[in-house]
Amino acid sequence: MGAQTNTQRSFSNLSKSLPTLKHLFDHDPFTNKPFGLTNIALQDEILSMVSFCSSMALSTTSHELKRFKLTHLFTVIKTSKKPLHHDILSSVMSLISVNIFRPLPPPSPAFPITSTLAEENEVVVSSTLPSLNWLLLELVYEILLWLVINIDTQTLEKHIDHTFLLGLLSLFDSEEAKERESLKNVFHQIYYKLTKYRSFMRKAMSGVFLEYIFETERHNGIAEMLEIWGSIINGFAVPLKEEHKVFLKRILIPLHKVKGMQNFNKQLGYCVYQFVEKESELGGFIVRKIMKYWPQANSQKEIKLIEELEDLVEKLDPKLYRDLALPFCSHMTKCFKSLNSMVAERSLYMWSSEAFVTMVSTAMEEVFPVILRGMEYIIRSHWNENVKELARNVKVILQEMNPILYHKTLHQNRFKQFKATQINRL
Repeated sequence: MGAQTNTQRSFSNLSKSLPTLKHLFDHDPFTNKPFGLTNIALQDEILSMVSFCSSMALSTTSHELKRFKLTHLFTVIKTSKKPLHHDILSSVMSLISVNIFRPLPPPSPAFPITSTLAEENEVVVSSTLPSLNWLLLELVYEILLWLVINIDTQTLEKHIDHTFLLGLLSLFDSEEAKERESLKNVFHQIYYKLTKYRSFMRKAMSGVFLEYIFETERHNGIAEMLEIWGSIINGFAVPLKEEHKVFLKRILIPLHKVKGMQNFNKQLGYCVYQFVEKESELGGFIVRKIMKYWPQANSQKEIKLIEELEDLVEKLDPKLYRDLALPFCSHMTKCFKSLNSMVAERSLYMWSSEAFVTMVSTAMEEVFPVILRGMEYIIRSHWNENVKELARNVKVILQEMNPILYHKTLHQNRFKQFKATQINRL
């Protein structure tokens, strides 16, 4: 009888120390934190969807099913009232890695380049991924972006490392423009949120730029990466660190010389503009370097560079006008005289810029002979009537700026031309 009583007591004590069935249903088996039966089922459902979506979809039917499950998974993650458990998040990140990290196909020859003249007709053709594959990848990127934005920094740092970042960076060479746009948004959000990785991310992107400039001159994601850099530069503190000036000198300036520059000129121009806005004294250095890298047989690129130079002149510190006036006007006069009418017209339109006219006025004695000689040549020899008319308008502007100097210079130029003609006849 006593033995039975002891047994009952032992069982009673043991039952008190063991978790009840209700406790098992109400607590996360990994964290021992309460969450309820529906959340247990929810986690099982998430793991099941993750497992299915981590496999390759080989048929149209499996594509549709995978897309349905990815959509459902994204909805579940977004609507979850509690943070994802570490193991669940690890599984989702694994799903993302399995789907997006893949060898990219060899670049398709969007345009053959057989000579420097072929650069005139470069056209950017975005070769798209098969539509079914992109519909799946798009959902995966949306999940990744949502996680980056909404998960707390400490948790996110446990799931994103240098290898993951380099993997994302390698995908910027994708020929699918939509994928590059998704990557840009994700990469930018990671840079914004995970401050400990910022230096690494800048160096990694710089490495891609250097390889593009000095080795391959072929990469699909330069524009998107420059967009990210535009935002990064905007956040630089003043005075600029030497590291940031090195990026300007070794990467942004040399990017002006590559043959595909017109494919990302807006993003490149914005980055350069940000530097001048931060430290205006850099403007003179930038203008001189751009003129140094001027193309010889690419009119479209010339037009883009003229537009960039015009914007830079607007932003320059007026104190720099005097030193830049002669080299800048000499360079622009070559553009004024270009046999390509589009280049000549676009450069002559620079006279509508108040900043450019002000620059000319700071060194009239030096620049009037150069500019007037160019205008006289155009009026006398250029084949395009519109260009000739613009040159006549420039002469009117110069005459109004300083009538005495204008007539003096015009007389001297014509006298020199007469003497040169006489010498040639001997």
